[in-house]
Amino acid sequence: MTHPTDDLTPDLFAPGAATATETETDTAVQDEADLALSAAGDAAPADLADAADAPAPDPAAPPAPPQAPTPFVWDGESPFPLHRYAEDAYLRYAMSVVRSRAIPDTADGMKPVQRRIIFAMHELGLNATTKPVKSARVVGDVIGKYHPHGDTAVYDAMVRVAQDFSLRYPLVDGHGNFGSRDGDGAAAMRYTECRLTPIAQLLLAEIDKGTVDFQPNYDGAFKEPQYLPARLPMLLLNGASGIAVGMATEIPSHNLREVAKAAVALLKKPELTTAELLEHVQGPDYPGGGQIISTAAEIRDAYESGRGSLKVRARYTVEELARGQWQLVVTELPPGTSSQKVLEEIEELTNPKVKKGKKTLTQEQSQTKQLILAQLDRVRDESDKDHAVRLVFEPRSSKLDAQEFATLLLAHTSLESSASINLVALGLDGRPGQRTLRGLLEEWTTFRRTTVQRRCEHRLNQVEDRIHILEGRRLVLLNIDEVIALIRESDEPKADLIVRFHLTERQAEDILEIRLRQLARLEAIKIEQELSELEIERAELNRLLDDPAAMTAQIIKEIKDDAAKYGDERRTVIEEASRAQVTQAVVDEPVTVILSKKGFIRTRQGHGVDLGTITFKEGDGLFATSACRTVDQAILLLDNGRACSIPVASIPGGRGDGAPITSMIDTAGAKLAAFVAGPADLGLLIATSAGYGFTCRLGDMIGRTKAGKQFVTVDDGAAILPPTPLKTGEVPMVAALSSDEKLLIFPLLDVKELSGGGKGVILMGLADNARLISVAVVTDPAVVVEGTGRAGAKKVATIAGGAIAEYLSQRARKGKKTPDAAGKPVLVRAVEENKA
Repeated sequence: MTHPTDDLTPDLFAPGAATATETETDTAVQDEADLALSAAGDAAPADLADAADAPAPDPAAPPAPPQAPTPFVWDGESPFPLHRYAEDAYLRYAMSVVRSRAIPDTADGMKPVQRRIIFAMHELGLNATTKPVKSARVVGDVIGKYHPHGDTAVYDAMVRVAQDFSLRYPLVDGHGNFGSRDGDGAAAMRYTECRLTPIAQLLLAEIDKGTVDFQPNYDGAFKEPQYLPARLPMLLLNGASGIAVGMATEIPSHNLREVAKAAVALLKKPELTTAELLEHVQGPDYPGGGQIISTAAEIRDAYESGRGSLKVRARYTVEELARGQWQLVVTELPPGTSSQKVLEEIEELTNPKVKKGKKTLTQEQSQTKQLILAQLDRVRDESDKDHAVRLVFEPRSSKLDAQEFATLLLAHTSLESSASINLVALGLDGRPGQRTLRGLLEEWTTFRRTTVQRRCEHRLNQVEDRIHILEGRRLVLLNIDEVIALIRESDEPKADLIVRFHLTERQAEDILEIRLRQLARLEAIKIEQELSELEIERAELNRLLDDPAAMTAQIIKEIKDDAAKYGDERRTVIEEASRAQVTQAVVDEPVTVILSKKGFIRTRQGHGVDLGTITFKEGDGLFATSACRTVDQAILLLDNGRACSIPVASIPGGRGDGAPITSMIDTAGAKLAAFVAGPADLGLLIATSAGYGFTCRLGDMIGRTKAGKQFVTVDDGAAILPPTPLKTGEVPMVAALSSDEKLLIFPLLDVKELSGGGKGVILMGLADNARLISVAVVTDPAVVVEGTGRAGAKKVATIAGGAIAEYLSQRARKGKKTPDAAGKPVLVRAVEENKA
């Protein structure tokens, strides 16, 4: 009995591993499994014990070289550990997905199924000038000879490389219904026909010239190429998309001329950086066009790191109609966006559905619906065979501003979206990894240099063989009568020719097979001409092989020729612009925000609202109020330290009970801890009952999403105190009151400002079981301490004049006991504040 782990040898990604047979590939996958387990720190208990007993390493000693992991080998007799079998099986599967399905090669930019489709069509002779054949015939050849998988998977892969809206430079010329950008599937393969496109010659033109290695197919009956000899970096030209196990790739397409210029520049100066290469490659060039609005710095960062996200929007025009009317027409869409998708989004915006778990539309849904219907009259799709994309949006009134109308559509639909960049590919050594723009080009130029060298060596062998043959023929023509006589009279003419004329066996065999008409005088002239041409070609090939500079010049010339033949203009415009955001005009007027204990929020017009007239639902009550303006922001701090923001203008007004805050923010089960409202530049002191605090601006807590942002670090068992507005004065001070009746006053300048939030610094040193219960910011040398006496009677003590000096100290001190007149203190405030 044998097991898949019997023949394990390390180094999965060794050079040449990609040319292994099926059995060798399985062994390589197991090697990678052991390497991955070793890297993950998978050590046996005995190994850990040995490591614990080992002497400590000498810090001055050089680091030890990495040790190759010991592969797990099953002896065939002892029980095989189930966890090792599971790890082995899963890692085999993972590496199979990475290398054989999802991740493309940097050499030719192909995944295995795509490479096999193109090669099978080449073997069938389906070039750009031949008559197309049924797709089913190609699929049958692919699955029968090279790719033992389902016909649907192969056909879907072929359909994609034939779609001009999926690939920037399609490799298959499809006849019939090959799908649409709206998500319509292709017709069955028995109906469609296909052949290769002219640009596919960039992959196939040199395949019969000894440029790449061939390997046995899955059953050893046929040979298939390891790579296709790509004359240009097809991985960058057409891009790739795939999801493997533990990694994914998203490589955008690029313009052929720009990529060719970058490749030439790198060949001339191999030390060029990615930033310098971006002088030639402006950015992605999507099949559907569109406009990239990201900044140059964002584009550079994405290509230098290999990961990023670019903002792309649709391109549109405003068409003038009769009687002053106009309409907005979208002609190009961002990648991943279709006309159907945009129409569905418009339908959802204008006719929204109640969300799961809700009884009515949310306030946001209602507001968006009213906003869209107030400006958009109708939308229709006029796309046809002459217009790949033509979406027409008619405004409700011709008096609307066209730019504001376009911004509304861009902000609420996928007419403006993000396109990710994730440059993950398999290198020439078979290793998958993150690449930069320079890394991709560098690997391709290395592959191209090897390909051209092998092509020259292959051609040189052919030339020298032909010269060898022609030299033998020339010798025959000079002694034609003697040769004929020898052949007629000899029992072994081949051996006699070799002895008499000092020929090689190859030459003698050719002479015996030569036709009589090739012995004419005219043939002698042709032989001399051909010999002369071949000598020149041999000298040129030797020069290329012996001179690296000449080889580089030849590669550059071929790249420029291909760029001139197949290149086209850029489709995607790169023009920096800000993201579309819809801003509604808000009347600046005073309001009072009222928040209840159960989380219902509302506003009342004006300031100085009589709180006695405010009613709440049964069992509810007042949590906090804030006098502000409609242009301000309301900040709700949750007990987990997250800060959620709500524009005051979006808070419902009137005399109702208000709206639940859960309809405006996502609390994720957290409870309300504190509330404040005001302008973005309002300074605040944020403190927790653990005695920590910091200052910030209200605008620092404004988030982009309903879930808000993590802002305050709250210790276990601690609570967030109500934010205290900062005051401007000669000597702003902080008064801190603890639960053990201690008061501390110190300069506000000692408190650190944290615009990004955090835990802050120690405001007041607390004794065991004590907590900070109140803070205040004062400018006058006086504070008011409020507390309770016997029977709950309210007590107030004012500390001013010389008495205040007793409590003045530095931050993080414990302070002094409050006056007896304050009773059991619960609050500290400035003198001028009127606290009920």
